Amino acid sequence: MTAAVFDHDGPWTEEEYLSLGETSQRVELFDGSLHVTPAPTPRHQRISRKLGNILEPAAEAVGLELLEAVNVRLRPGRVPIPDLVVTNPVDLDDPNVEAHEVRLVCEIISPSNAATDKVLKMHYYAAAGIDWYLLVEQDSGALRLYHRRHAHYVEHSAVKRGEVLELTEPVQATVRPEDLVP
Repeated sequence: MTAAVFDHDGPWTEEEYLSLGETSQRVELFDGSLHVTPAPTPRHQRISRKLGNILEPAAEAVGLELLEAVNVRLRPGRVPIPDLVVTNPVDLDDPNVEAHEVRLVCEIISPSNAATDKVLKMHYYAAAGIDWYLLVEQDSGALRLYHRRHAHYVEHSAVKRGEVLELTEPVQATVRPEDLVP
């Protein structure tokens, strides 16, 4: 992949992006530019697995899917890879999940890319019409749930250690920060 990335001239098309194939790094496409991040830390992955373990049965109970680290096409040429998504049933062999199929998107904030998750992706997800956005702070496990109002998110609830986040849409689930972060 390295040679393909560094030898490339000009903006990236979605077709060129998809031709990179699977990589050990998270490679996202934002309006012709690649955003490459190293593999997540063990702490990040533990939080993702624990949260996924809570959300998956809740999603299945209402006929939805929980998917981890998949391409989500927000619009042509804009393809992030969220940590977790709850979607309508989708074609599991399609390289992209379309934004209109995503009901909840979850990002675990890494210290190295906090601005991307809190600003850039938040704006892009809302503009694409994804109704719910859940942010998890890696260090504390604090949770912030946002609901889309028009083209922006507004905070629906925020919890820290010792408190409980009760999700009622698009799934019903109870999340405690101490269950996610050791």
